[in-house]
Amino acid sequence: MVDRTNSGPTEASVRRALRRAATGRALDVDEATALLGARGDALDELLGIAGGIRDAGLREAGRPGVVTYSKKVFIPLTRLCRDRCHYCTFATVPHRLPAAYLEKDEVLAIAREGAAQGCKEALFTLGDRPEERWSAARRWLDERGYDSTLDYVRACAVAVLEETGLLPHLNPGVLSWSELQRLKPVAPSMGMMLETTATRLWSEPGGPHFGSPDKEPAVRLRVLDDAGRVAVPFTTGILIGIGETHAERVDALFAIRRAHREYGHLQEVIVQNFRAKPDTAMRGMPDAELHDLAATVAVARVLLGPRARIQAPPNLIEGEYDLLLRAGIDDWGGVSPLTPDHVNPERPWPHLDDLARRTAEAGFTLRERLTIYPEYVRAGDPWLDPRLLAHVSALADPETGLAVEDARPEGRPWQEPEEVFGGRTDLHVTIDTSGRTGDRRGDFDCVYGDWAEVATKVTAAPAAAGDHDLRAGLRLAADDPAALLDPRHTDAALALFGADGAALDELCRLADDVRRATVGDDVTYVVNRNINFSNVCYVGCRFCAFAQRERDADAYRLSVDQVADRAEEAWAAGATEVCLQGGIDPKMPVTGYADIVRAIKARVPEMHVHAFSPMEIVTAAAKAGVPVREWLTQLREAGLDTIPGTAAEILDDEVRWVLTKGKLPAAAWVDVVSTAHELGIRSSSTMMYGHVDHPGQWLAHFRVLAGVQDRTGGFTEFVALPFVHTNAPIYLAGIARPGPTWRENRVVHAMARLLLHGRIDNIQCSWVKLGDAGTVAMLQGGCNDLGGTLMEETISRMAGSANGSARTEEQLRAIAAAAGRPARRRTTAYGHATR
Repeated sequence: MVDRTNSGPTEASVRRALRRAATGRALDVDEATALLGARGDALDELLGIAGGIRDAGLREAGRPGVVTYSKKVFIPLTRLCRDRCHYCTFATVPHRLPAAYLEKDEVLAIAREGAAQGCKEALFTLGDRPEERWSAARRWLDERGYDSTLDYVRACAVAVLEETGLLPHLNPGVLSWSELQRLKPVAPSMGMMLETTATRLWSEPGGPHFGSPDKEPAVRLRVLDDAGRVAVPFTTGILIGIGETHAERVDALFAIRRAHREYGHLQEVIVQNFRAKPDTAMRGMPDAELHDLAATVAVARVLLGPRARIQAPPNLIEGEYDLLLRAGIDDWGGVSPLTPDHVNPERPWPHLDDLARRTAEAGFTLRERLTIYPEYVRAGDPWLDPRLLAHVSALADPETGLAVEDARPEGRPWQEPEEVFGGRTDLHVTIDTSGRTGDRRGDFDCVYGDWAEVATKVTAAPAAAGDHDLRAGLRLAADDPAALLDPRHTDAALALFGADGAALDELCRLADDVRRATVGDDVTYVVNRNINFSNVCYVGCRFCAFAQRERDADAYRLSVDQVADRAEEAWAAGATEVCLQGGIDPKMPVTGYADIVRAIKARVPEMHVHAFSPMEIVTAAAKAGVPVREWLTQLREAGLDTIPGTAAEILDDEVRWVLTKGKLPAAAWVDVVSTAHELGIRSSSTMMYGHVDHPGQWLAHFRVLAGVQDRTGGFTEFVALPFVHTNAPIYLAGIARPGPTWRENRVVHAMARLLLHGRIDNIQCSWVKLGDAGTVAMLQGGCNDLGGTLMEETISRMAGSANGSARTEEQLRAIAAAAGRPARRRTTAYGHATR
């Protein structure tokens, strides 16, 4: 529990913490808190330590002695807000404004004037979701055809890019994962101040954030994580002096450090001091004292390390430039020669010449940067959307990533990049002969986040159940298997997931009895072809060995014609379905998905197109700037028949964020498949297990699937997918276990049959992952379907599966025969195949 007092550290505790900081040792919360109280000689020593850490980081970055700033215009898109922060003068009420929002022409007028004066950043600042509080805001948006403030932000950002060439930096407040996906293509960077992690300042009456739904610390911490998952170069920071204790202040810095270690996306951390303003509820509260600010900056530098970029706003420091530079900042933030600081209008920006002079007096050189920091400019993918590349490249020095100071922004089209096809396009064949080039990507050590931080998120399995629960579970499995999903029977269900020996044999027998009564003895399969049209992907899923960077030796992209060629070949070989999935390729055009479907249907009108995972759908819709429903409708009109229910992994965000880093949240997966079902587009359902998960999460996953099926009835089957560990990054990092055990494979397939009884009739086992002998055993324990012939399979093979990429009909029939059952060819939707 955080101490709510600021009783002050002892001299001994400050000296001890200084010694640890000086020798580079990690500080704990108590030690960092003690350093916030350093004054006099102790403060000077702390500033010296922090400055040294900063200097080492600048040398490592190749710009020793350089302090940066961004030349910007401030665009106050709307001053309406649904929150009620007690220190804010930016937010106001409708009758005090000429209009709820700036018109787009007004936005462009500000941006054009800024471009004429050499500005390169357009800082969009606005209140959180004002249409949810103010009818005037809702009416303004409706009259102009915008569904939300964020829709209008996106449209204005595109207009600024195309008309002026300024680079948008968006500060629209709290954003969801999906909203971040939607805004990333129009802004090189975004931001949101964390401010504090002190929940009491939000929850208790009289607190500065009381009555402000978007200021709940847990909500804002989720935004920091989601920004990392989406790979947005992100600015955050803390606001000091609003009633938080020193311990609470340090807690916020630790939270920022944790997020950055996991995702590497926090391009800048602002340490901002509270300045009281008239006409606010906190007008009588004293300003944060500047030595307190300096100590906080220094502690932030010590905690966040040499690679962090730390900023203090120069218009809030009463001319104490030298003090803040000694404390370890390396950036002055955005400074405008044109527009005021609308959040602190009483505090004018310093003139750039004065800022450069004061910086030089402290021994540093002032250099201009862009809104996206140099490290992310030089890295490119996955941080910078391809549609922004031309805009950023026109203003950036390719060697340093800093701004070319005499460059002048010019409007450029915001458009798809040139399509580049090729690479190792024969990987679907050569994966079975020469194999993959290496067991991991070249950026293994950085793309997935800090592995040590990731490991701390793995949760323990629930305690093993007793014999009583196991017996109760077996009785329920025999009498009313679907009732095992009822929360009242959680202990019984978990006991069955732990079954072994004779109990496991009994569980599998019961599952097979249910299978026989539900679908009969036929073992079904579909003649199909997998086509993975691109393996270029920068999402950074930690379990995935398929994804490659564009420059990796095994990377490839197929053209639309190449995909259609493979579909035509499949039809000639007797297939009735093609299954299409690819990486989240940043250069895939927004029209590309529909173009592929149309091309296949033009070549082979009767071919069933089973294509695009929920992750592909949600990211493509975000790139296109349209709702998922509209995007799916367009795909359906192009000829899409069904979608695979992959990208599910485990539908429990606690394990999901360990496993996938940047993939869509469980709720977004549910929304995509539910929307598809409502549009008449059915899907499969899946679960990948045997990595960092446990039976409690399996049970929760099955409950989610059952809930969707109860609402939509759109699932055609359930597919259990054992984790293939061999080349999976999270296994190579020593975090995941080496796939499920044989016992777990039997349990999961049997429980799938029982738990989903009455909801999903078809339970499929994967010969690719299980092998022929394993598949036979699953057919004898509740499964009725073999999936497809595949013809090619790259994803599991890249992960290290040793069971090949294709099976003939004869081979699938032989697997069924080995299980003592007849085989029957089916359609994708489980009808009788007539071809």
